Amino acid sequence: MIEYAALIREKAGKLLRDGTVDVFIGYKKGTVPMKNEPVLVSEADKAGVLYWDSHCGLNLCNYLTERKDRIGIIANGCNSRSIVTHITENQIRRDQLHIVGIPCTGIIDHTKVMQAVDQKEILDVWESNDKLTVAGNGFEETFKKKDFLRNNCALCRHRNPVIFDEMISETVKEQKGIEAYADVKKIEEMAPDKKWEFFNSVIKNCIRCYACRNACPLCYCPTCFVDESQPQWVGKSLDPVDTMTFHILRAYHCAGRCTDCGACETVCPMGIPIRQFTKKLNKDTEDYFSWEAGLDPNQRPPLDIYRPNDYNSFIK
Repeated sequence: MIEYAALIREKAGKLLRDGTVDVFIGYKKGTVPMKNEPVLVSEADKAGVLYWDSHCGLNLCNYLTERKDRIGIIANGCNSRSIVTHITENQIRRDQLHIVGIPCTGIIDHTKVMQAVDQKEILDVWESNDKLTVAGNGFEETFKKKDFLRNNCALCRHRNPVIFDEMISETVKEQKGIEAYADVKKIEEMAPDKKWEFFNSVIKNCIRCYACRNACPLCYCPTCFVDESQPQWVGKSLDPVDTMTFHILRAYHCAGRCTDCGACETVCPMGIPIRQFTKKLNKDTEDYFSWEAGLDPNQRPPLDIYRPNDYNSFIK
C-alpha cells in the first residue's frame, strides 16, 4: 500500500498544476506512529506531504460538507461510499469532485497493536506486503496485518471505491461470503433485559467527549441535538440515561446512511465499540429494504421513497 503514496503525490500535483482542482484532500504522516492525519493541499509544490498506508483511518468526507470549490480527494471503499451519501444529501455536487480511487485491503487498528506489545511506546512502524513491524526502546515485533485490522475492515465487502474519476491501481479482490452481522444476530437472540444489560456495558466507560460524532462524516448538522438548549433534548451529564440517549439517537440519525467506515471507533479514547448501535440499523435496512448506504448516487435512500414491497408489517 505504501507504493501508492508516490502515485497520489504525482496525481495531486498534476491536478493542482493544471487547475483541475483548487484543493486536494488526502492524508499525511501523523506525528504519532500509526495515526496519520487528513490534510488539505492547495499548492502543487506541497503535494509531497501526501501519504498513504494502512494507518489512514479517518474519513475524509468530513472536509467536503458545503464546500463551493473544486476538490480532488482520495477515496477507498468507505470514503467513496460516504462521498456518494454526501452527493445524495446535497452536501456536495458531483461535478465539483475529482475522485482518485484507491483499493484498500484494510486499515490497522492501533489499539490492537498496542495491546500486542503490552502498551509499550511505539516509536517507529513500517510495513511490507502483508506484514507490519513496530519498534520502540528495546523491542521490535512483526505481525501479520490481517490479524490487526479494524473490525469493520475485517468484514468489509466494498474494498474498492464505488465511484471515481481515476484509479491509483488495479482493483483488489472483494471479500465474498462474509457474515457481516454475526455479532448483531447474537444480540437479537438475547432477552430484552439481557440486551439492555449488554448495551449498558457497551457505554459504561463513555466520557461524552463526542469524538465519535466529530469524526463521523454524517454528523454535519449545524447544531447537534445534544447542544440544543430550546428544547434541551438530552442532558450533558455522565448520567447513564443521558449517555444512552445520546448514543441511541445518534445511531438513529445515521439509519440508512451509515457506511460502516469505522471512524467513530477509531477515534474513541475509551475503546467503546460504538458500531454495535449502527450495525443493527445497517442490518435492518439491508434485510427489509435491500439497501446498503453509499453504493449509487442515483438511488434514493429507503427513508426517502416508498415501494409497494417495502417491509410494513409493523403497521399491522
